[in-house]
Amino acid sequence: MPVEIGKVVEGTVTSITSFGAFIQLSEGKTGLCHISEVADGYVKDIASHLQENQKVKVKIIGLDEKGKISLSIRKAMPKTNNANANAASGNRPKRFKKQDGPQWKKKPQERGLSFEDKLSQFLKDSDERQQHSKKSMKASRRSNGHGAKRSI
Repeated sequence: MPVEIGKVVEGTVTSITSFGAFIQLSEGKTGLCHISEVADGYVKDIASHLQENQKVKVKIIGLDEKGKISLSIRKAMPKTNNANANAASGNRPKRFKKQDGPQWKKKPQERGLSFEDKLSQFLKDSDERQQHSKKSMKASRRSNGHGAKRSI
């Protein structure tokens, strides 16, 4: 059976390096599964995920003109469509609903306010920032030496 991009085949881990694992395919050819293609999350130590002589399913993701074969273990894993299964297993971080907006950005006093209250709070905060900016500009102009007269 020839090696084709997109095929999922079984292979045996022949050696493990710091950058990935070499996997021998059933045709006797060997390919490299880069460390970034071992699991969905960050892999610090590949030895914690794979062992030599371990049988794994891999997807062929690349072939180059020199005959090098690129493999992926994570792309060979079946995808689950059930979002609750992923959330229960801890695979994905919890997401905010789009209509909620980024709650972490909102100040506690802003939650639950009417539009008019939010607008008046914005104008007050904006005015305070503008006053602070003006004060800091005056202070920086005094210290830069442009206005001082020099005697020669």
